[in-house]
Amino acid sequence: MKNKILIGLGAVLILIQFIRPEKNLSDDRTYDVSTKYAVPADVKSLLKVACDDCHSNKTEYPWYSNIQPVAWFLDHHVTDGKRHLNFSNFTSRSVAYQNHKFEETIEMIKEGEMPLESYTYFGLHSGAKLTEAQKQTLINWAQTNMDSLKAQYPADSLVLRRPQGK
Repeated sequence: MKNKILIGLGAVLILIQFIRPEKNLSDDRTYDVSTKYAVPADVKSLLKVACDDCHSNKTEYPWYSNIQPVAWFLDHHVTDGKRHLNFSNFTSRSVAYQNHKFEETIEMIKEGEMPLESYTYFGLHSGAKLTEAQKQTLINWAQTNMDSLKAQYPADSLVLRRPQGK
């Protein structure tokens, strides 16, 4: 009985290797944050190692992303990350949305919610584990962009309005 269960489990593990999610490789940056906002080299470097894998249209996949069910787990993180914030289509959204996302970026970094602990766990993405100085660099960049928007647009146009009834 035990052998049958192990053989069945092995067969399932082999079969699921053929069911793969689509990878996030388009790298379309037509509306990238850098098309409207200055992204200094140090910020660009930090975004690349700590944010872009889940918050852009280009994910750098580790070797283990080819193994199921790990690929599904990673796909879920990338899809969810892009749903919340996608730097690759950032400027296609309203200025209120952009302002709100800069504000959320500051909040998430200050509260230690980004990058996700699961992303930096085991040292697999050790470059994504930000020092306090690196966190402050990202916070300053986002705040500078919020200040720039505030100087360019009326205050009420920077308020992200939620649809009624939600």
